[in-house]
Amino acid sequence: MSRRKNSHSRTILPDPRFNSLVVSKFISRMMLDGKKSVSARIFYGALGIIKEKGTGEPLEVFLKALDNVKPMVEVKSRRVGGSTYQVPVEIRESRRDALAMRWIIQASRSRAGRSMAQNLSTELIDAFNSTGVSFKKKEDTHKMAEANKAFTHYRW
Repeated sequence: MSRRKNSHSRTILPDPRFNSLVVSKFISRMMLDGKKSVSARIFYGALGIIKEKGTGEPLEVFLKALDNVKPMVEVKSRRVGGSTYQVPVEIRESRRDALAMRWIIQASRSRAGRSMAQNLSTELIDAFNSTGVSFKKKEDTHKMAEANKAFTHYRW
């Protein structure tokens, strides 16, 4: 981190189809090797699959899935004396969004056998229904924070 200037966050343009900043951020985060058009095609394909399955309005399913996966707290390592404690810390909103998106994308990539669009749609539907790998990751994070609640006084 620079000592001279504060870093400024870049302005992100909303996506053309839904006019949503969240969708635009998700597409950018899913992108590999700078291929944004491929990432957008995968994402919109996944929403098309969700629409075909009749789970609900695709954008609403996506946003609800993202909300279901967002963690409220996480643990951070804090060294006190000679020992290291896992201290639970509340997360700011931008990090919550970033973690939820990252977990959904990782869970989709780890699914095997089908195309990325199909894997992403399946993971989004699972997250919408509060099941799946990404939702389990959130639950595990919350359990870890709950187990280490005794160390909250080491917060900085």
